[in-house]
Amino acid sequence: MVRKAVIPVAGLGTRLLPLTKALPKEMLPIGDKPVIEHTIRELVDSGIEEITIVTSARKELVQRHFAPDGDLELQLRAAGKDDLADSVAELSSLAHITYLYQNGPYGNGTPVLNAARVIGDEPFMVLWADDVFVAEVPRAKQLKAAYEATGAPVLALLPMAIEDASRYGVPVVEKDLGNGRLLISGLVEKPVPEEAPSPYAAIGGYVVTPGVIEELEAQTRRWHEDPRGEIYLTDALHRHAATHPVYGQVIDGAWWDTGSPLDYLKAQFAAALAHPVYGPELRDLALGSDTR
Repeated sequence: MVRKAVIPVAGLGTRLLPLTKALPKEMLPIGDKPVIEHTIRELVDSGIEEITIVTSARKELVQRHFAPDGDLELQLRAAGKDDLADSVAELSSLAHITYLYQNGPYGNGTPVLNAARVIGDEPFMVLWADDVFVAEVPRAKQLKAAYEATGAPVLALLPMAIEDASRYGVPVVEKDLGNGRLLISGLVEKPVPEEAPSPYAAIGGYVVTPGVIEELEAQTRRWHEDPRGEIYLTDALHRHAATHPVYGQVIDGAWWDTGSPLDYLKAQFAAALAHPVYGPELRDLALGSDTR
């Protein structure tokens, strides 16, 4: 059973500079919530009980967002703004969140390995805080169901246009098991389109097992021999898949990557149009029918 999740947030967000010079990319608003809050609400809605955020000293605002703020709540209630006070109070009770400072070589495998040493010998989910999924069944819940059906590591996949293969890790598919579940034997990182092994992209979302963590430990040992390198979660999954079952789950839903300026604007625009309160008026504005 998957009970815990890890969210790495220690990255610099360089693709969004200068916007992210002072504001962590995970705190950029999508609709009326920061990106990371969307991620945490998705995990909570999927039955995840404990969340570890792997952070850095530059990301204090992330902790402040989810910390209790009794003074602000009292001021809001004194002003008769109980609905706002309730929303502030809810943030600190969404989930059991702990924070861990990243320590080790560069690469997205490092925060996962840092967290694994605290979580212990059990599977856990890894989500990045610059992805937003909109789905009837949350992406995390779809990944969790795939793990419970297979007992093996699972990667979130989406169909892609072959010409986009050089932007993603692309799985080598051994068997289609139905219901969007694929047995995979490896990952090819950013292949040229004509060499892409499948029409699927590995996007932000994983269930990792102790065997995958062992591969990350092995990468770290190699890094000490050649500290110019970095360690990556996809490399660990690729090596694990060579000798153990690894599955991909094609996610039913829409994905928005907020990690680059254009993608962030697209995500913001999509979230605004889908908002139950603001969406109708914004759609009128987009269609040119707002008469103000």
